[in-house]
Amino acid sequence: MFEETKPKKKLTPSQAIIKAQMSCAYQERCQQEMRDKLYEWGLYSNDVENIIANLITDNFLNEERFAKAFAGGKFRIKKWGRVKIKIELKRRKISDYCIKKGLQEIDEDEYLKVLEDVILKKLKETKGKEQVRNYKAAQYAMSRGFEGDLVWEMIKKLQI
Repeated sequence: MFEETKPKKKLTPSQAIIKAQMSCAYQERCQQEMRDKLYEWGLYSNDVENIIANLITDNFLNEERFAKAFAGGKFRIKKWGRVKIKIELKRRKISDYCIKKGLQEIDEDEYLKVLEDVILKKLKETKGKEQVRNYKAAQYAMSRGFEGDLVWEMIKKLQI
């Protein structure tokens, strides 16, 4: 059988601001994410922009804080590289300034250590000739968002 989808209950602006504040207090959000949610809740653009302005004024929304939390979390938990983090932040319409601030949260030594771990793990689980293994490990690391030049530099370092 097919599922019946109930029409979503539309919220009033006063209900929406309370729900939005709770959502932002629970987890860092970016403006675009909140804007999408507000439209989903059936609000009109005037109300949406007023609520976004209120959330920023009351410090529930802060793009720089979001970028720092996002970059730090994706790096530490998901082992993403700077390239992938930057792409995801751009997709969320975060400013270049905030992206730069967010990426500064990543410690360089820790970054290189994670890159080394990612490459070593892939090298261990890959069979075949050394060239093929190196290529596959490099592709994997770059798909995780690590910079190509850093990846190849690390692979050369690990071969010695």
